[in-house]
Amino acid sequence: MKPINRLYRAEQVCLISHIMAMAFGLAGLLLVVPHPEFILALPPWGQQLFQLSMGSGGVVYIVLGAVAIALHAYRNFGLGKLLGFLLPALGISLTSELLGTSTGFPFGHYGYLSGLGYKVAGLVPFTIPLSWFYMGLVTFLLAYSGFISRPLREGKRIGLGAGVITVGLAAIFLTAWDFVLDPAMSQTAVPFWQFQDVGEFFGMPYRNILGWTGTAAVFMGLGLVAWWPKPMVVNRTQLITPLVIYLVNFAFGAMITLTALDQRFWIPTTLGVVLGVVPVVALWWSADATPLEEVQGVNINT
Repeated sequence: MKPINRLYRAEQVCLISHIMAMAFGLAGLLLVVPHPEFILALPPWGQQLFQLSMGSGGVVYIVLGAVAIALHAYRNFGLGKLLGFLLPALGISLTSELLGTSTGFPFGHYGYLSGLGYKVAGLVPFTIPLSWFYMGLVTFLLAYSGFISRPLREGKRIGLGAGVITVGLAAIFLTAWDFVLDPAMSQTAVPFWQFQDVGEFFGMPYRNILGWTGTAAVFMGLGLVAWWPKPMVVNRTQLITPLVIYLVNFAFGAMITLTALDQRFWIPTTLGVVLGVVPVVALWWSADATPLEEVQGVNINT
């Protein structure tokens, strides 16, 4: 039996801590905040701890998620592929967010409140590009497994169409997550951002959906260009961490949305499940479980 890699241990610690931080945040938002008498009954140190957790909990879970998937990508695919996705993801998403918060393009007019950390240029919390990165890479890997990795394993030629489908589907999977994230983070008792105008789609402007899909498609397309010269095979085991991160983050938003908001929000949640959860689980399940060392004739190195 091979010894467990230290990077793998670190990845798992970050992943478990990421999940625990979200669970703690859920408990605070859904159980404690609606009952202020509980907070008032706490001793002074307990009230300070609660305020600290509410003020920095979002930062903690986002940073842990980003570190977990970064370690996963570095460990499985190498530094080159990690940076090839990380840099455009951070750069493009931050640019879009700065444009959005200052001009309204491409997401609509909105602004960030407190609770997500230091704001770049006083507008965008530094954690926002990190969340674009880690959830973007998660969805990209799952789409990549079905439309580039699988044909590559089967010895087929990878064409431009496969790349377009990969980027398009990954962007849709990411946007499906936003169907539950945006209501949870902007329309509940403790919002983290707010739209200046009430949107047509359950409080979200339609162009917010287009902005999400477009921003994701741009940085994922650039990431694919960086990965294209050395395509790789991805097996089911390598997709476990991405799948878990996607499902846990989707569940986090969905539980807040369905618990804190009215029953109308079953509609965007159901759309998110259909467009995101179902296909990513199907892609993970359809990925080949054969260990990579048994694959012959394909480039599995980075």
